[in-house]
Amino acid sequence: MKSLLFLVLISVCWAEPHPGNSSLEHERIVHIQENGPRLLVIAEQAKIFSHRGGNVTLPCKFYHEHTSTAGSGTHKIRVKWTKLTYDYLKEVDVFVAMGHHRKSYGSYQGRVSLRESSENDASLVITNIMLEDYGRYKCEVIEGLEDDTAVVTLNLEGVVFPYSPRLGRYNLNFHDAQQACAEQDSVMASFDQLYDAWRSGLDWCNAGWLSDGSVQYPITKPREPCGGKNTVPGVRNYGFWDKDKSRYDVFCFTSNFNGRFYYLIHPTKLTYDEAVQACLRDGSQIAKVGQIFAAWKLLGYDRCDAGWLADGSVRYPISRPRKRCSPNEAAVRFVGFPDKKHKLYGVYCFRAYN
Repeated sequence: MKSLLFLVLISVCWAEPHPGNSSLEHERIVHIQENGPRLLVIAEQAKIFSHRGGNVTLPCKFYHEHTSTAGSGTHKIRVKWTKLTYDYLKEVDVFVAMGHHRKSYGSYQGRVSLRESSENDASLVITNIMLEDYGRYKCEVIEGLEDDTAVVTLNLEGVVFPYSPRLGRYNLNFHDAQQACAEQDSVMASFDQLYDAWRSGLDWCNAGWLSDGSVQYPITKPREPCGGKNTVPGVRNYGFWDKDKSRYDVFCFTSNFNGRFYYLIHPTKLTYDEAVQACLRDGSQIAKVGQIFAAWKLLGYDRCDAGWLADGSVRYPISRPRKRCSPNEAAVRFVGFPDKKHKLYGVYCFRAYN
């Protein structure tokens, strides 16, 4: 047994590299091409700002580190744009181009193309921007075995607002919250959007769903019922909860609209059903909550008259605080969800432009 072990040790100590192994290792080194052209993908701007209904270009260009040309010419260039989820674990296909072949996906179909202002330009053009387009986009360029990526964030001008339905606070699971925002001409807000709103002064003590499935709320004036008066201002995080069983409010995001928001001048106050019909007779529809917030925040709309909205709530927008009209702050004032059949108010209408 000892003799056998001794022979094995000798064999290991005296074993020499096989010529074939050396050749394989050499081939790997050549394949990496450490001193050859290296593909670089660059976004000239990390953040791009736009608004709903607008057009935007997400910048992306590609180069070779050791050459002045855009491509080596030996391989076709493949450009792929995807949208990243909040945790970067999933990517949603947006657009792919290779040679003369082009393909767009989902809601981006018919709205995206490459700018191609030069042979190394992979910038993505998005037209008729939707609220859902907000987020981070990855530009990936592939040439043969080389590839590189760059990330660009598309920010939208808009407003974040808290929302709870007629049933009262904490009655929405995640899916209900998504639907509630959609019904009010908005989408669920992201954390970044809520954070920006908090920095702009949004203070709300009720926790609400965000688009990433977390539950949070913004506090600018710490007080006992909202985390304690001795705490620091900030966006408080409840963490991630069961999307089916857990129930909270929701923070929605909306942007500008293609239409006219207005208070309908009418000789009398109206019940809810009368308000709906009055807007229809005027060639409009009763306005949604997202539309009153957008008009207030983005257009400076100011009106001291309480009016019905589509969800059955009554609100009014104040941009210039004054006595009897939100004397302490500019805000969309919430009256409540009055009895639709018996309570009388004015109405806010919205007329879409074709």
